[in-house]
Amino acid sequence: MNYDVIIIGGGVTGAAIARELSRYRLKIVLLEKEAELAFGVSKSNSGIIHPGTQNPPDSLKGKLCVAGNILTRQLAKELGVDFKEVGELIVIFKEEEFSRLLEIKADAEKLGVPGLRIVDREWLKLHEPTLNPEAHAALYAPTAGIISPYRWVYDLAENARRNGVKVLTSHKVISISQEHGNPRLNVAVSGSTKIFQSRFVINAAGLYADVIARLVGVTDIVIKPRKGEEFLLDKKREGLSKHLLFPLPTPTSKGTLVIITSDGNPMIGPTATDIDDKEDRSTSDEGLAGVLENVKKLLPAISENDIIAYFAGLRPVAGKDFIIRHEEKVPGFINVAGIQSPGLTAAPAIALMVADLLKKNGLKLRRKIFFRKNRRPTVHLFSLPLEKITRLIKRDPSYGDIVCRCEMVSAKEVREAIKRGARTLDGIKFRTRAQAGRCHGGFCTTRIMKIMAEELGVPLTEITKRGPGSEVVKDERA
Repeated sequence: MNYDVIIIGGGVTGAAIARELSRYRLKIVLLEKEAELAFGVSKSNSGIIHPGTQNPPDSLKGKLCVAGNILTRQLAKELGVDFKEVGELIVIFKEEEFSRLLEIKADAEKLGVPGLRIVDREWLKLHEPTLNPEAHAALYAPTAGIISPYRWVYDLAENARRNGVKVLTSHKVISISQEHGNPRLNVAVSGSTKIFQSRFVINAAGLYADVIARLVGVTDIVIKPRKGEEFLLDKKREGLSKHLLFPLPTPTSKGTLVIITSDGNPMIGPTATDIDDKEDRSTSDEGLAGVLENVKKLLPAISENDIIAYFAGLRPVAGKDFIIRHEEKVPGFINVAGIQSPGLTAAPAIALMVADLLKKNGLKLRRKIFFRKNRRPTVHLFSLPLEKITRLIKRDPSYGDIVCRCEMVSAKEVREAIKRGARTLDGIKFRTRAQAGRCHGGFCTTRIMKIMAEELGVPLTEITKRGPGSEVVKDERA
């Protein structure tokens, strides 16, 4: 079990690092404690590819955000991922807020964010007609985009795996040790006697990055979860806004947003509440009321009846900036911690920074002669025109066997998701959107479970929502 690099954490940061390092002649393993990748912080990400407008110009996160925005576009083309440039508007309602808008613009321009301009009320009426008519002006950033956060993780990891990276889920790291005089780090996982050895270990464990850091004696990293409650709207409201809509940011948050998603459903939120429990993803009446009150200031037409799903995510806050460093006291150990917003955007740039840290600390990065950088796009019927769907069905009738009616997902897509690594109902949902519509799987869950049982060769009692402990059927006779 000897490797050149061990990556701990299978969210977007770990997956981006794995994909970047897979271009070199290295033996790499990625260890993820959950049943599938993207089940931690990345699962609840809003999917915004930020332009870099709301970060201090001297911050690491600001610089990596701007670089990541550019890198994401190229990577998305290579991997066939559904990136869309939609632009963002930071909206003000009072003339006295104008100076703050100019400050944000000036800071973003120092970072190199392109195309920024202040737009007035008349521009807003023309280009964002459902916006509150009392809006005074806005900062327009055209390079903001959207992407599916989970499919982004899966496609990065799939390409990394194709280029030789070993990806192991349900592998929770419980200890890391280093014998005196031996530069290699020993990594042990729960429920196994296997020891993974490597000269370099990268800690990209999200909410638990501080726990992993403490395993090697690094105690100055403390992750404080910041809960964000978000609310998904019916796809019928897809045209609610043409841009990502932001209020003026607060010291702790970008505010309550109107978010366009890559799947068509608008989303509103998030809240921003610091908590202690790293597993508390509960939603609340107070959170809903606060989000609705704030978002109606931007778009008065939004109604509570538009909401089809409530969920909460936790941001791994470790101070004001990202922590990305090689630990001199533990040679070979690299911390990548506190990767909150704009972490999704910055992930490809973080991967480059980590590769540079590895090189500076003695890892030889020799490029492979054959690196498979391109990936065939995954078929999603919900994103295709009717004529293309018709051709697909003629070629393979299982594309015409619709399992999820809300999101128009076929049996073929479900089976392909399983072949690509889905092992849970949530894994199917994140890859295909089956179960993500207004009925929340009321019509399709049992059919999906039967397909999973067939493909995986397991009884229905072993099918889970998100891993052990979330079994759906206790007795097949039921």
